[in-house]
Amino acid sequence: MITLDETDQAILAELRADARASMTSIAEAVHVSRAGAHARIKRLTDSGIITGYTVRTDPVLLGHHASAYVTLAIEQATWQEVSARLRTIPEIEHMALVGGDFDVILLVRASDARDLRRIVLEDIQAIPSIRSTRTTLIFEDFALI
Repeated sequence: MITLDETDQAILAELRADARASMTSIAEAVHVSRAGAHARIKRLTDSGIITGYTVRTDPVLLGHHASAYVTLAIEQATWQEVSARLRTIPEIEHMALVGGDFDVILLVRASDARDLRRIVLEDIQAIPSIRSTRTTLIFEDFALI
């Protein structure tokens, strides 16, 4: 277990804001040497805290004009099977096993309402262990981090 200090937290904030930031700019922003920033990022990566780098995109500009959160109720002890099947559906951008009124929540991006309907009714509901779904349309979304 690694303990994060204020400098580690500041480095993570810089990387969240711009994963392409140079080591020099990160070091300057958090007031450490370039070598110190590099060593800390390596330690954060080696410990598994940093798991990768990604690009945030605008779903609408990518042609995804319909987005929804889809919640699922699944049969007990079928999570591994269900998650494996869901991973094959390319329009699912995020998936989480949760506790509460439902078991799984998905973020689905589709080209339009008709495509979203197809994904939910033909792809997701076709998985035998899924007992029910509930779809909540997203009117507007944006990343906070």
